[in-house]
Amino acid sequence: MSDSTQNATTGTIQELRQAKTMVEEVMQSLDSQKQLLKQRGMNLPPMVSHTLREIRKSVSNLESVLVEEQTELGQLRALADMSAGINSSLNVDTVLEETMDVVIALTRAERGHIVLLEENRDFDYRVSRDNITGESITGKPEVSTTILREVISKNEPLLADNAYKDARFDGNSIARFTLRSVLCVPLTYKDNVMGAVYVDNRLVAGVFTKRELHTLTAFANTSAVAISNARLFAEIQQSLAEITRFKDLIDNVFASIGSGVVATDAKDDITLFNRAAEEILEIRADETLAKPLSTVLPRITADLDEHLAHIRERSESELLEAEVTTQEGARRAVTLRFSPLRDMQEAVRGVAMVIDDVTNKREQEQQLRIFKTYLPEVMVDQITEISGLALGGVRRTVTCLFAEVRPLYTLEGTRPAEIMTMINRFLSIATDCVHDTKGVVDKYMGTEVMAMWNTQLNPQEDDHAINAVESAMRMRDAFIQLYAELGIDPDPHFYRIGIHTGVATLGNVGSINRRDFTAIGDTINLAKRLEENTVAGQIIISQETLAYINENTTGDVPYTFQELEPIKVKGREQRTRIYEVFRKNA
Repeated sequence: MSDSTQNATTGTIQELRQAKTMVEEVMQSLDSQKQLLKQRGMNLPPMVSHTLREIRKSVSNLESVLVEEQTELGQLRALADMSAGINSSLNVDTVLEETMDVVIALTRAERGHIVLLEENRDFDYRVSRDNITGESITGKPEVSTTILREVISKNEPLLADNAYKDARFDGNSIARFTLRSVLCVPLTYKDNVMGAVYVDNRLVAGVFTKRELHTLTAFANTSAVAISNARLFAEIQQSLAEITRFKDLIDNVFASIGSGVVATDAKDDITLFNRAAEEILEIRADETLAKPLSTVLPRITADLDEHLAHIRERSESELLEAEVTTQEGARRAVTLRFSPLRDMQEAVRGVAMVIDDVTNKREQEQQLRIFKTYLPEVMVDQITEISGLALGGVRRTVTCLFAEVRPLYTLEGTRPAEIMTMINRFLSIATDCVHDTKGVVDKYMGTEVMAMWNTQLNPQEDDHAINAVESAMRMRDAFIQLYAELGIDPDPHFYRIGIHTGVATLGNVGSINRRDFTAIGDTINLAKRLEENTVAGQIIISQETLAYINENTTGDVPYTFQELEPIKVKGREQRTRIYEVFRKNA
């Protein structure tokens, strides 16, 4: 209602009241003159008094209607103003407090409550106000849960003029609390009842009328929208806080891992470039974000776009190895693992790339390859275990083999370079035979090789003796084949091999800065002496080696052992029983 309209209505009411007063004055004058006229034998027409009374009644009714309309329009105007204020806030508690202020102002209730419905259908008395004291009500409020349940379940407002005498609520909390006037309307948004607005008066009946019912219902609908918006805003804020916290966590994880991580969207534009990727590729993240991956990393692989398309189409991971030249000119070996990024519907929306700098690893592998040309391969592979052994040794049963592959006198007249080439060829064959039978080459001594089985580097339990014999037999077969290739028909053969099994001390010898893993003891010495006491083309084993084979080998042994005359070797008083080894059916 505009100010001019309200002023006009107010003026009309004043005029009606003046007219009512004038009619009453006329009626009083007629009553006072009625006696005089009667004394003079005269009477007023009978309809005059009746007409005046009807006029007074009509004026009073018209005044009441205008007053009611003015009051209702004033409430609606206040409702509109207050609703605008409520809808301007996105804080749930603020909206509820402001809603209660409007409810009290509109209904002039003694007490007011805003009740929200929880997920388990319990009541949450969020705001309770005592209009007489102006203070909030603490503790559980004295309200009728019967009315609340009925209003919420039916989604309809309820008005009780004299509630404690109302037969609908006989025997419940209304009678117990002596409630007289009760008005309750649902808070509904999109057919979802979220609670109710409840006002009452314990002292006066008929406080609330249909006008308050309609006004409060309209306001409740507006308040429900404001409450729903505030709740939604709170949920969005909470979700945003969770997303922000999760994103910070992911960023911290990506920043802390040692591998470079790069992610792209469906257009292959970079969306993530972590700190490790910056360090590996020497590119700042702010120089890469929102740029195509192929333009940021053009030198990784020539067909990068094809790999990305293949990953998206097949939705499979791929591993690539490449060499990258950084912006500073450094060359780095990297491994690239590409994986598809899928959404909730398993559709590929981008690609994640994990980058690992393997430059040092490749350099170490190259160094190991070089080491293996000078050191036993098993020793290099077990370099960590060897380094863990202290200076000193451990006693254990091993089988030791010494083999002379070709004496130097058989190469007389050959140039030194050719001698070296030929000896290396024979040593390579012997080495392969040792490795093929799980042996370890301990050292090379000119034209000789020393090998061992069942060391810390190649533990073999019960098979080490027979494996050493098999290695010697393979050397014989390989040397015979080499003779044929070289067109040599030696008689006898060049090689000489001695094998012995026993306890030796194995470990590191040397200094802190330079060490050598080897074995020492009588077992090693005797194996060397056996090799020295053989003739060319002969393979000799000790009685201890034969006994070990017989005790620990199940099934048929594919060799024959011919006992020879016992020999007396340097450093031993007793004679040593020896056996020459042949393949069966050879």
